[in-house]
Amino acid sequence: MSVTVVDPARIDAFTLELRELLPDAVSTDDGDLERASTDGSHLSPVIAAQLPLGRAQVVVTPASVDDIPAIVRAAVRHGVPITPRGKGTANYGQTLPMAGGAVLDLSRLRRVVEVGDGWLTAEAGAPMIAVEQAANRAGQQVLMYPSTAQSSIGGFVSGGSGGTGSIKHGMLHTGFVTALDVVHATEDAELVRVEGADTEKYLHKYGTVAIIARVTVRLEPLQDWRAFFASFDDYHDLLGVIRQIGRLEPTPRLVSGDGPVLAGALPADPAILPGKASLRAILDEASVAEATALVEAAGGTVVDVRTGAPACIKLSMTSYNHPIEWLQKAYPNTYFHVEVIGDGLVERIDELEAVYPGGMLHVEAQQGRPIGMLAGRYSSPEEVYAGFPRIEALGVGYHNPHQWFVDYEPEATRELAAQTDPTGILNPGKLDVAATVDTGSQL
Repeated sequence: MSVTVVDPARIDAFTLELRELLPDAVSTDDGDLERASTDGSHLSPVIAAQLPLGRAQVVVTPASVDDIPAIVRAAVRHGVPITPRGKGTANYGQTLPMAGGAVLDLSRLRRVVEVGDGWLTAEAGAPMIAVEQAANRAGQQVLMYPSTAQSSIGGFVSGGSGGTGSIKHGMLHTGFVTALDVVHATEDAELVRVEGADTEKYLHKYGTVAIIARVTVRLEPLQDWRAFFASFDDYHDLLGVIRQIGRLEPTPRLVSGDGPVLAGALPADPAILPGKASLRAILDEASVAEATALVEAAGGTVVDVRTGAPACIKLSMTSYNHPIEWLQKAYPNTYFHVEVIGDGLVERIDELEAVYPGGMLHVEAQQGRPIGMLAGRYSSPEEVYAGFPRIEALGVGYHNPHQWFVDYEPEATRELAAQTDPTGILNPGKLDVAATVDTGSQL
C-alpha cells in the first residue's frame, strides 16, 4: 500500500515555525516517526495486511495543554494534517496518520489536575491507571476504565466504548464524561470548554472533530473490590451462570469467561487452571459469598479470591479484547475476532462457535445482554464477512471491528467536523466510510 505524504515544503515550514515556538516539542527523527506511525493494528489480520496505513512526517509532543492551540493554528495555516495520539494502544488504526503530516503526541500531558467530590479532571495523556489511583486516594473510583489500564484517558474517550465498570454504568455515552477542554481546527483555535450532554458529540470520534486536551469524568464512592477466579470442567456450565453473577448486588465491576483453549492462552496464573474453563470477576466483597454459591451450584470451583487494586487491575487485563490478543500471541497468524452481543451467546453457543472454523467465544456480562469476542481461524476478509449473516440468523448482534473509520454516528460526526475542522486536517481518512464495508449495527 502506498503511503500518502504532505508536500515536504509545507512540512518544513510548519516544522520551522513550531521549532521556534516549542523547540523541545518537535521531532523528525526516523525512530520517533516510526513509533508515531504504529499502533495495535496487529490485532486485526484484515488491517495488518494493509499496513502501513500512513507515516508521520513530524511528531509534536507538547509539554503543556496551553501549547495545543498554537500547534493547531500552525497546522491550519500550513495545511498540515494533524493526528492526535495518546499511548497508541488503538487496535484498528484509529491513531495512524493516514494522510501523513503531523502526529500530535499527547503522552507528556499526564497530570491529574484536580479531584473533587464526585469528579476528576485530568490532562488527555494521563494513564487511566493513574486516574483510578488518584480517585482511590480520595476515597473514590472512576465509573469505568478500559482493559488496557495504561491507555490514556484522552485515548479512552476518543476511541473507547466501555470497559471495567460498564455492567453498572453502561458505555461512554451515558454520563461518564461531564466536561471537556477541546481545540477545534480553526485559524483562531483556542481551548474551548464543553460540558454536560454536549460532550457526547466528541466521544468515540478518534479526534476527527477536535483535539481533546483535558477530560473531566464522574467518580463514585470507593468500593471494597475482590478479584474472583473460578473454574469449570465445561464451558457451557460457565455460560449458564455468567448472567446471574453479572446481576449480583452490589453490581460487579467485571465478569469475564473463556473456554479452555482461550483461557490457556492467557498469561500464566495459578488461578487459571490448565484444561478448564475460566471465569474471572471483580466483585464487591459483599457479593463474594453469593457468587461462590452460584459457581458451586453450577458445578464450578472457586479457585482464588484476591484483595487489592493491583489484583483487580491485573484481572482487567484479561477482559474484552485482551484474550484475543493473548490468543494471537500463543498462535501467531492464526486467529481473528468479531464483536458479538445477545442472549444467543449463552443459549446458542455451539451454533455460534460453529460459524467460523476453530470458533471460540470470550464472553462478558453486560447490561441487558452478554457481549463477547468470537474468535475464528483467519483465511481471508471474505470469509470473515461471510460469517456475519450466519451470526445474525442466530439472533446475535455483531460489530465488524476490522476498520479504522468512525462508525458511531458518522453523519452527525461529519456535520460537526464541517464546523470544527473546515479544512479537514484532523485525523484525515477516519470519516471516509466505504459503502462496501459491513460494520454491523446491533452492538
